[in-house]
Amino acid sequence: MQLTSLDLLSVDLLDSNAIGAIAYRKAGNHFVGSIIHDFEALILIVCDSERQERLFKHVKIGELRCQVIYAPLSSLWRWLIAGEQRNLVYYLLEGDIIWESGRKIRLLREEIKGFDGQMREQKLFHEFARFLNNYVNAKRYLKEGSALDAYHSVLNALHHWASIEVIERGGMPSQKVLSQVRSMDKSVYKLYEELTISAETVEQRVELVLLACEFSVMSKMADCSVLLFRILRSRNEPWSIHELFNHPELKHVQYELPLVLRKLVYRSYIKESTARKSFSNDYVRELCYSVN
Repeated sequence: MQLTSLDLLSVDLLDSNAIGAIAYRKAGNHFVGSIIHDFEALILIVCDSERQERLFKHVKIGELRCQVIYAPLSSLWRWLIAGEQRNLVYYLLEGDIIWESGRKIRLLREEIKGFDGQMREQKLFHEFARFLNNYVNAKRYLKEGSALDAYHSVLNALHHWASIEVIERGGMPSQKVLSQVRSMDKSVYKLYEELTISAETVEQRVELVLLACEFSVMSKMADCSVLLFRILRSRNEPWSIHELFNHPELKHVQYELPLVLRKLVYRSYIKESTARKSFSNDYVRELCYSVN
């Protein structure tokens, strides 16, 4: 059975905020992830509003049991940048468009598949921020004697490092990013093997990868921070951390942003200054940031 816009209308699945609907059919007994598991089809309805994320409906259209998911456009963008809900992003790109308003879904697909400009900058900065966060956590855990926690963090750091390598070569990181990067940068994959299958102790394996990460942090910091540099240069006055937190292009890295800022200050890529306006206590001034 082929799903159509008439099927959507007949079961009242569309609402006034919908801008498009994508259907993804499961082929035979092929397993395509937990979102479609035990359903014959997924219907992703993209909405141009901030309604509740991932609002589900379970319906039967003819003989097809379908899982329906309503996703705000802004959430899809966030998932894309942050690497979350990758199955839904995959279905958005690979499913059949069965209804759309003014080619909005096709244009969105073209923008995602083009993967350039601000989208690429945001994704690269996000992956670097997450890489740096996991790297610093791994060092702290190792120092505290928590080798398994350090192992977990450095493994996450390698995933983000692999994503950076893929993005730098013009690609979009996939769910299988370590397999994806294997043919692009053998050094990253070699570190993954050293971490997971080496005969060394856990502590020794983590220390080895951390040494490589330290070099990567040094060499990639400026190139991966182009987004932040552009924002800092967008006005003459320095930016407070509060202003940067609320910038729409940095919302995906709010928790990692303080760490990135301090590292960039330490490496002299950006500079800190104190705001003229002080707090109620004249002794306290707010730190602000600008590009050197």
